Amino acid sequence: MSIRLRIDLSYDGSDFSGWAIQPHRRTVQGDIELALSRVFHSELQQVRTVVAGRTDAGVHATGQVCHADLPDEAQAVLNRAGGDEHILRRLRGALGKTSPIWIQSVGRAPAGFDARFSALSRRYEYRMADADSTKDPRRVDHTLWVEDLLDIGEMNTLGDTLRGVADWASFCRARPGATTIRELQQFSWKRDADNVLVATVIADAFCHSMVRSLVGAAVAVGRADLSVEQIVALRDATTRTSSWKTMAAKGLTLCEVKYPPDDELFTRAEATRSKREQPTD
Repeated sequence: MSIRLRIDLSYDGSDFSGWAIQPHRRTVQGDIELALSRVFHSELQQVRTVVAGRTDAGVHATGQVCHADLPDEAQAVLNRAGGDEHILRRLRGALGKTSPIWIQSVGRAPAGFDARFSALSRRYEYRMADADSTKDPRRVDHTLWVEDLLDIGEMNTLGDTLRGVADWASFCRARPGATTIRELQQFSWKRDADNVLVATVIADAFCHSMVRSLVGAAVAVGRADLSVEQIVALRDATTRTSSWKTMAAKGLTLCEVKYPPDDELFTRAEATRSKREQPTD
């Protein structure tokens, strides 16, 4: 029986090839699992992490969550540590002072907790500077710059229209056996103090590249290249389309993952694992 930890973390994704381990590439998962193996004196292959949202190369996070399964032998380290704060300091130390990963908290996961399947929703933010924005060079790795003046009103109309449960295959890169049915709970835009466009995108879950594809569709509407009605028709066709661009990763940040109360974690995970079907009228 393994030991499961919950880890809350943030990272700058600029120098990572995404979350998931890949041969000969630096990934967030690779750095985290290596640090865990050092802290708990475990073989690397004995450490397994599962993340709430598998971010792509260049995507950032301020509210990522993962769980880590460790061998039983790790209990001896936990006993000697005398508390979560000591493990937190050691894990930060194993990552190093200059690491683009920051561990916010770590502790024993409650019964039934699964970072991926127990989640109720994920909230992303996308930053985009257009012709009406003040472009801050300090945020060049965290903001997409476009030359057009975008119509935020039409972009918000699109967001309101797209909300709800649907098959989002038109917005996703296909993965064999994976469902593309999701509930889009919020897709809205506002301008910040520098007039930069900031999108808030919330769903129960996202399929591969869905958020950046949604942003691309919004840009197409904001430029008047496509109408809201055309985007909806393309979504309902449930076929991957090239009618808009999937936008660059650097503007995207995973900001929050929400979970139910501890006594509902297992039930939520079981429900999420069940294959979803789109409701009919």
